[in-house]
Amino acid sequence: MTDLLNILLRSIALVFTLFFFTKWLGKKHLTKLNIFDYIHSITVGGLAAILILQIQVNFFYGLLALFTWFFIPFLFRLISLKNKAARDFIEGKSTVMIQNGKIMEDNLKKEDYSTDDLLQCLRQEKIFSVADVEFALLEPSGDLSVLPKSNKQAITAEDLNITVPNLQAPQTIIMDGRIMLEPLANAGLNIAWLTTELAKLNITKENVFLAQVDSNKQLIVDLYDDQLPQPEMMELPMLLANLEKTAADLQLFSLATDNTNSKEMYELNYERMQEIINLTKPYLK
Repeated sequence: MTDLLNILLRSIALVFTLFFFTKWLGKKHLTKLNIFDYIHSITVGGLAAILILQIQVNFFYGLLALFTWFFIPFLFRLISLKNKAARDFIEGKSTVMIQNGKIMEDNLKKEDYSTDDLLQCLRQEKIFSVADVEFALLEPSGDLSVLPKSNKQAITAEDLNITVPNLQAPQTIIMDGRIMLEPLANAGLNIAWLTTELAKLNITKENVFLAQVDSNKQLIVDLYDDQLPQPEMMELPMLLANLEKTAADLQLFSLATDNTNSKEMYELNYERMQEIINLTKPYLK
């Protein structure tokens, strides 16, 4: 019974110890592992298992070993942040796998990469032909970064000279039926605004599982009851529809009148309204 209690207490102590040590190393340690991180993870796991199951091992000696294995990577990370040569040695450097559309066979052999491995990585990037690749790098993390040829890249709004609004990340302002005051303030809003918007949708905050507000101050709501249709705010689409209706009315008035001055006035205002619609349409859709 004493041994079981000893193992239980050691396990609980190591859970919290490893948790705080890992937070100490930072989030980067939790992403793709470099060579040093890989060795570190295996060793720390082995040490933790020995400390838990080998109760004859002095627990505090084991903690000292764990601290050493966490302190050295932390020290190496500080050095690599200050020195590029040290960073290249510790974390490794990127390797060119494809350049100007040509596979670098020597680099494939150097990284122990087969042709099948390279083609599989390209397929994961939704590229099925090597001829479509301008440049590809094997990163120290093991990921393959691919730059498709210019004629194979997706067309952007900039390519088409289309102006699109700058978007901000949505703010979660209700979670599990509770109003989140800090995100609400970050969005430049208050509880009075939220209450008014919820009243427009004929719901209360207690019925809301999740609510977010986008950069256009539009409220997006998900209700607890999945059987009910999710309510949508329609102010912006309705405003766009009213602008388009006004433009159509001006054009109709221009066609209906025989008065030259009135016709010119209607046509001029129709053109101005069309300019307003073109400028605001990306924001009102």
